[in-house]
This record gives sequence, structure tokens and C-alpha cells, in this order.
Amino acid sequence: MRADDPADELEEHGRFTGGTTWLAHPEEAMARASHVLDTDAGVFLVDPVDAPGLDELVSEFGDVAGVVLLLDRHERDCAAVATRHDVPVYRPAFLTRDVGVQTEPFSGTLPGTDYSLIRVLDTPVWNEAALFDGETLVVPEAVGTAEFFRGTDERLGVHPVLRLTPPSALRGLRPERVLVGHGTPVHEAATDSLRYALEHSRRNAPGVFAKGLLSALR
Repeated sequence: MRADDPADELEEHGRFTGGTTWLAHPEEAMARASHVLDTDAGVFLVDPVDAPGLDELVSEFGDVAGVVLLLDRHERDCAAVATRHDVPVYRPAFLTRDVGVQTEPFSGTLPGTDYSLIRVLDTPVWNEAALFDGETLVVPEAVGTAEFFRGTDERLGVHPVLRLTPPSALRGLRPERVLVGHGTPVHEAATDSLRYALEHSRRNAPGVFAKGLLSALR
């Protein structure tokens, strides 16, 4: 599912005016995705997985202002990337994960930006936030486009563990694009894709569960 060896090169997906997405290990089933957000406060790197060429990619947007951690288990390479760029790791105030470097808790909005903080999940085992500026929605885990997230007719799918209780915090949002923590971003019909994923989460759950079981048995 996950490649633990150092990445050979990154693969960029879906560049837009305000940033881009990269996959450090595009061949892995987990399809861990990370994002560059280019804001008025500088460049923020969301849930980064390090890879050769990353600094060159980021430099096309500007100076790094910070690394952002949105999920309590997505520390990934946050510490290494933040240390290399001498910036803090920004985290929602309700996340208490120790990443080993300076952290800056925030609430409301990502400091200096138009990205509002949305609390997606709040459970003893799963704390997750999303960012939304009215156009770009960044969701680390609750929804994704990796194969194991999606039903047969879904471009974007709810995480298998959440299929029976899809996150209500994402309902009613109308993004132009959705950047996910697993898989390539959705840049076309993003609002419809998100609405469909949430509305059909339970209905499509059996197929997603069966696909996951078959994959595990291979």
C-alpha cells in the first residue's frame, strides 16, 4: 500500500493559479498526495511527502511560509521539510500530535490567508481538518480519489472506514477544485463530485468493501 523507500522523483498533478499537487510515490496504492498553496502570506506545503525536485517545484511559487498538518496521523515528512526551509508546522489548535519541530496552532483561518479551517472529524481515534477558501477545498483523508476510496461510478469517494457515516461537515460546500491527501486532485465538476460522494457513500459501500477485500486477498 505504501512505499517506505525514499522517493526517486515527484509527479505533479493539477497545477492551478493558487498552487499544485504532487505525488512522491505515484506507483503506490495509497497514492499519498501533498499540496503547494500559494497565498498572500507565502507558500504553504500541506501534509508533505518529501521527494527529489520538491524544492525546485516550490520555488516556482515563492518562499515557503510554513508546513501545514491537517490530520493527526499525517506527520509524513512535515518535520524534515519544515526544518529544511526553517519554517514552523502550522496545525489546527485541536491537533496535539508532536511532530518534533516548532508548531504554530491556529483557529479560524490559516494565518494571513483566506483559507478557513473546517473541523471534519472529532473522535478519540480520528481528528481531521480541512481548508477552504471558497474555491479550493483541501481534505487530507475523509474523501479521496485513490482507487481504494472510490466506488465504480465515483470520481471522488468517501474513505472506506467512513462509508456508513460520511462527514457532514463537508456537505453544502461548493468548491471549484478538491485537493485530497490520497490521489490526484479533482479540478472538473468538483462540487458535483463531492456531493455525489457524500450522497452515495452508504449505497456504494458494499462495492468498496468488496473491492478492498479482493485487493487484500491478492
